[in-house]
Amino acid sequence: MAVKQDYYEVLGVPRDAGADDIKKAFRKLARQYHPDVNKEPAAEAKFKEINEAYEILSDEQKRAAYDRYGHAAFRNGSGFGGAGQGDFGGFTDINDIFNEFFGGFTRTGQQRHSPRRGADLRYDLKLEFLEAVFGVEKEIEIVRNETCPRCSGAGAEPGTTPSRCRTCNGTGEVRRMQQSILGSFVSVTTCPTCGGTGEVIAVPCKQCGGKKQVRSTRTLSVNIPPGVDNGTQIRLNNEGEPGLNGGPPGNLYVVVNVVPHQYFRRKDQDIIIEIGVNVAQAALGDEIEVPTVDGKERLVIPPGTQGGSVFRLKGKGVPHLRRNARGDQIVVIGVSVPQSLTVEQRRLFMELSKTLGKEVIPQQEKGFFDKLRDAFGV
Repeated sequence: MAVKQDYYEVLGVPRDAGADDIKKAFRKLARQYHPDVNKEPAAEAKFKEINEAYEILSDEQKRAAYDRYGHAAFRNGSGFGGAGQGDFGGFTDINDIFNEFFGGFTRTGQQRHSPRRGADLRYDLKLEFLEAVFGVEKEIEIVRNETCPRCSGAGAEPGTTPSRCRTCNGTGEVRRMQQSILGSFVSVTTCPTCGGTGEVIAVPCKQCGGKKQVRSTRTLSVNIPPGVDNGTQIRLNNEGEPGLNGGPPGNLYVVVNVVPHQYFRRKDQDIIIEIGVNVAQAALGDEIEVPTVDGKERLVIPPGTQGGSVFRLKGKGVPHLRRNARGDQIVVIGVSVPQSLTVEQRRLFMELSKTLGKEVIPQQEKGFFDKLRDAFGV
């Protein structure tokens, strides 16, 4: 297998390059290696490599994954923010890039009628913490264009057919010969009569008004795998906008947003929780119950435990997305000191201080009015 070149090297930018520099480098290289401009045999492969690099580095989350894991972050054809899905950095196909750079002059007017892939859609899905950990099946509603069911995408009322545009003779373009001091040249513009479609609809479809598509609300079921995190993208193939002229539909990308938990925190595949114990438990040791995402677990606190001590519960963390394993739960111990003591507790602490080698000089706890005077400087 050929070794993939570093995406930053492909675009010729440093690793700390900003979004504008990456876009500028991409446009420059795309102009140079576009197959319509560069006829060298290797130009098309180079052009695809440039687009693949731009697709990753122009996306904040994909770039972060690449910076951390390299090309391994996008292997195995997964639907979780993978690269090389057949698009070109936000352009629907190779001709759109040509149009973007060269003002819409295509190699032939018939390309306007060639099948074109539909646009991708995005849906932001909010998940609870435990739903993200264990996975869940969610139903979502999306609003998208769909091929008109009445006219089947023809745009004309059933029983009628569009006719070829007489202005452009069905090419979708109007060509005009013009003279200048430099000689004659041909200008090519979109046909004003048919809008570039090459056909005229005499009797528009009553449902879509001749637009060939209608807005529709769809309910879809999304299977969320265990272990997803903020920014995880789940691709639903062919659930985006419909294609044009018989082209395939785009994809729907469901982007996960996880609601923070009351006391669990996540770091990669580990779950972190802070547990407080009192000074007696810390000094003498104890056995306590710790909440986990699987329920309560027993944890032994050894004698002499200090504040900030860390204990690990194996396999009680978040499942890995791509392998059958789980992270751990990290328990951070905090030692809580009582803010007020009974007379008996103060006596016992005094006795304890003597055994520890230093007798303390206890300070009287301030009353309400003393605290009030301190607060206002009275």
